[in-house]
Amino acid sequence: MSDDEARLTRRAQRGDPAALTEIYDRHQPAVYRYIYYRVGDAATAEDLTSEVFVRLVEKIDRFTYQGRPLLAWLYTIARNLVTDHHRRIGQVTILPLNEQLMAETGDLEQAAERGLAQRRLAAALVHLTEDQRQVVILKFIEGLNNAEVARILGKPVGAVKSLQHRALAALRRVLERNGN
Repeated sequence: MSDDEARLTRRAQRGDPAALTEIYDRHQPAVYRYIYYRVGDAATAEDLTSEVFVRLVEKIDRFTYQGRPLLAWLYTIARNLVTDHHRRIGQVTILPLNEQLMAETGDLEQAAERGLAQRRLAAALVHLTEDQRQVVILKFIEGLNNAEVARILGKPVGAVKSLQHRALAALRRVLERNGN
């Protein structure tokens, strides 16, 4: 955790509303995207994101620095809420892929092909382990590097590289098996 984040966290633990607001402003977009790609519904993602920050406020006094950034703790809360959500509804939603991947071109045929490829890839992501899926989301959707992913997941960089390698190999196998 950076010195700045450590100071911000200590201020939030003392009940400073400005610190809580700053934490929210810094991390809400990443938490929302993380949840959205796991539940596939904007309204549900908004609700669960709100709940992550409610829990942050309720439990910030219990947060202790353990070598991982505050965002890692927020991702853990988000992952648990998403897991609970999937248990409640009785199914895992296929992850939609980032709309930003759709290039803003006027070519409808290319846009349709990209959309189809994204749906195939989203269906293939379901076949990954939870750790592999998290690495793919954090690396390729959030755009984080291996060191950042490792800090967030509390794993060595080598483990992140291995998870990424296995995830990409598994995705390739699933896509080939399905004729994609």
